[in-house]
Amino acid sequence: MRDNFSDDSKTLDAYSVDASIFSIRPEAVVFPKDVRDIRQLVKWVIEKKKNGEHISLTGRSAGTDMSGGPLNDSIIVSFTKYFNRIKEITALPSNPAPKDEQKHSNILQNIRISYAHPQDGYAIVEPGVYFRDFEKELDSRGLLYPPYPASKDFCAIGGMVLNNSGGEKTLEYGKTEDYVESLKIVLNDGEEHELKPLSAGELREKIAEKTFEGELYRRLYELIEKNYDEIQKAKPDVSKNSAGYALWNVWNRKTFDIIKLIVGSQGTLGLVTEAKLRLVKKKKFSKLVVIFAKSLEPVPELVKSLLAVKPESIESYDNKTLELALKFFPSMLKLMKGNIVKLAWDFLPELWMVLRGGVPKMILLVELSSDSEEELNEKINSVRQSARKFPVQARVVKNKNEEEKYWTIRRQSFALLHSHVKGLEAAPFVDDIIVKPEYLAEVLPKVNEILAKHKDKLIYTIAGHPGNGNFHIIPLVNLKDPGVPKIIKESMDEIYKLVLSYGGSITAEHNDGLIRGPYLEMMYGEKICKLFAEVKNIFDPLDIFNPGKKVGSEWKYSSEHIKK
Repeated sequence: MRDNFSDDSKTLDAYSVDASIFSIRPEAVVFPKDVRDIRQLVKWVIEKKKNGEHISLTGRSAGTDMSGGPLNDSIIVSFTKYFNRIKEITALPSNPAPKDEQKHSNILQNIRISYAHPQDGYAIVEPGVYFRDFEKELDSRGLLYPPYPASKDFCAIGGMVLNNSGGEKTLEYGKTEDYVESLKIVLNDGEEHELKPLSAGELREKIAEKTFEGELYRRLYELIEKNYDEIQKAKPDVSKNSAGYALWNVWNRKTFDIIKLIVGSQGTLGLVTEAKLRLVKKKKFSKLVVIFAKSLEPVPELVKSLLAVKPESIESYDNKTLELALKFFPSMLKLMKGNIVKLAWDFLPELWMVLRGGVPKMILLVELSSDSEEELNEKINSVRQSARKFPVQARVVKNKNEEEKYWTIRRQSFALLHSHVKGLEAAPFVDDIIVKPEYLAEVLPKVNEILAKHKDKLIYTIAGHPGNGNFHIIPLVNLKDPGVPKIIKESMDEIYKLVLSYGGSITAEHNDGLIRGPYLEMMYGEKICKLFAEVKNIFDPLDIFNPGKKVGSEWKYSSEHIKK
């Protein structure tokens, strides 16, 4: 492994940061070439740890994590250099599957997949595959892996799986946890294991085995069964959640799916080496309807009425975001990479609307899709009719170029802000809150009030997924200002208490890492967090896999590692 090892300053600097507010310098970065390398590395670290050395392994893919998840002070295991193969992409025939495949499909159905899309294919990929490369291969086959995040042009599969990522298509299709069929993972015995959903009968057989896996399943099953009711009550009452370990999704007394625990675990339970992912067919036709709301008050009821049409996504951005796009108009046009005159002409409806009636408080992007043009037109008419019941304006976007205008504002506003405000850093610290959609009109103004207390120290925009009640707030701050860490902590305390008072979650998609790990007890209480600690001990008694995340997180440590 010596030729795949690096501890030079340039490499360590690059791996000391991700997309979060933190910086932690590792001692070394390892680039394993194959599973044998990882197995040897894990066994070597186990021996070192048993001898009392401070040593650990933290897996990392593309480093786009906004929580500090792939940062640590020991050894970083980087997957993008060698573990970057798309091993297989298979489109399934439309005729019924063989009996053995039907059996596996029935097991998957028992795992409470709440998204009624049939599986149209699968892919076997390694954790270092960049999603942009994966997406190109899927596009050429008319297939879709739906739960991609906004960072889809930069992120990799490993981070998506271990953060339980979601994004603009999550409303209709679900999150990563709904699309992982099996995983290969090196656990704390230094061996690679393939994990799949098990029926109740298969679970009994597994527990009876006198093996490492048998003991692992037995201890995990006993923990969940012993605390079953309390675990189920702890599940947040929202459509998306990446906080803590998803114990409530593992065992429904019909199917035992250990994958639900690994997905979203941020590499704290082992090193994932391969994933088998469900795929669906892309819809043939789609249209974007844009809705401009002058106030937040009608948004919850409007969203409720739109959900009846089953849109593929409902995305949004706020008035600050639109003002930003208009303020830095030439730069926005450059981001769109097209004919400047044509693009400027496309923006005239928005400019005219602002001149006539002011900037709307929220802009909603309602994406509709179907395999039938007739059905798509029916959906468009339904959205128009719904919009007429509220004090909003709605327009159907004419073509793909015009659609790209709105998606660019939604996806690139933060980059635009960052490029025009010098001396400030992206500070994702309340970047992923979620409540039920009906509470949006109450929660968002209160969030604005909290952040407005510090308007002289931070600038921010709000964008998100109103269909799920999930919003991303990423302020820009001067991290060199000694008063900023206090502002970050106070804002998190207030906003997370607010979100939890509405039964929400502190993170829908971005996970815990260094930023939210210290808040897990606020969200779940002491008992559930003790169960999380037991899970960690079952999988990783020596604490060699990404320590300080999910379990044992302390704000003192996190705050000491905020970028200076």
